[in-house]
Amino acid sequence: MAARRTAATTAAAGSGEDTRSVELDELMPWSVRPLRTGRSWVSGPDPAALRARWERLAAAEGAEQERLFRPSRSRTPHTPVAALPGRSTTGDSAAAGTGRFAREPGACPDPVRIAHGPFDEQWLLPDHRLIDAARPELWRVGDERQLFAVEHGYVPPAAGPALSVTHLLPDGHSPAGRPGRIRPLYRRPDATDPNLAPGLLDVLRARLGPEETGPESVLAWILAAALPSPSGCRVPLPADAEVWAAGVSLGRELVRLQLRGARGGERPRLPGGRRPYVRAALPARPAGIVYDAEAEALVIGDGRISPVPAGAWEFTVSGVRVLELWFDRRAAAAVGAAPEGAEAGGPDGSGLDAVGARGWTPEWTSELLELITVLALLDGLRPRQEALRARLERAPLISRDELRAAGVLPVPASVRRPASVLGHQEEGPEGQFALL
Repeated sequence: MAARRTAATTAAAGSGEDTRSVELDELMPWSVRPLRTGRSWVSGPDPAALRARWERLAAAEGAEQERLFRPSRSRTPHTPVAALPGRSTTGDSAAAGTGRFAREPGACPDPVRIAHGPFDEQWLLPDHRLIDAARPELWRVGDERQLFAVEHGYVPPAAGPALSVTHLLPDGHSPAGRPGRIRPLYRRPDATDPNLAPGLLDVLRARLGPEETGPESVLAWILAAALPSPSGCRVPLPADAEVWAAGVSLGRELVRLQLRGARGGERPRLPGGRRPYVRAALPARPAGIVYDAEAEALVIGDGRISPVPAGAWEFTVSGVRVLELWFDRRAAAAVGAAPEGAEAGGPDGSGLDAVGARGWTPEWTSELLELITVLALLDGLRPRQEALRARLERAPLISRDELRAAGVLPVPASVRRPASVLGHQEEGPEGQFALL
């Protein structure tokens, strides 16, 4: 029976209609494209390096500043722009970062923590004059209650999660393939106006009961049950309350692990007191990383970390090993090399990417130990995800026809656009103000 359903689903998907799942784009209709910085030096894993780059750029003049800046069609040192939402300062356009950088750079803004693709947390200089497409609509709704679902690039037949969740501002970077979309859980600050298809919660409550059918429960279900496809993530919606409860419980655990102790949660810990330790100090400028499967150890030059479960080392997203990519980014930053996919700052590597390099930092070692723990725990949840998917093959589902009959589908075009945010002024170019 399950095989017949799977075949029917595949055939339907090939014809453009999957009868056993709904597109994530229909469940969470407002989405935002990934950030486009336009220049690699505005973000990175070390906030001290970002401050050093700012000071170098601000001190330069004329052609040298132009070269370091790396102009694009969207941004040059002479481009006035609106301040990023939440970053303006009344009465001082220079401090707000809205005047021309070449004329008045102002003080360096404090770097902000961002999610750089799946399972990597880095830093960004939050100055709109430096970023080609900062996606102000994301900054506008980001607060202490917001969560962001981030789709991963589809690279068949690679295994791995279809999407991840973060409380940080995500840049939407994808390790491979075409980047996915960023979907805030709420359309307005203070956890108001859920980014869900109108009427969806009513259908879920009527079918599954009032318990565990709020916005965060829906996000938890999506995280647990979503499957990748060439057209984007697809999500089956069960009509069985027990299946729903099992998926929401699993999804909440996935969210908890990915938030890493944020929002009042506990930091992830491996069970039984087992945790990775630094057995030999990591070198200041590591050249590579190797996994010793027999010893369950990461070997980084003369450095050594263990125990590292094999599931953590093999954890992939879009076909790319997460730990290896995380390490490569920091190994490059330790020596001032441009990150993957970025152009060098100059023929001799004299661009801003090289500014502020100070070798491998203690903070990175701590972050690496935590990432190993998170990935090991996520890998440990895979049997529960596989069991959930097996149950979904047999369980009755809420059909697309039912969603159409309830008016949930098709989704109105209006909810695919950002909501109006009228509560405050935002500083425009050269210190002018605009009301949103």
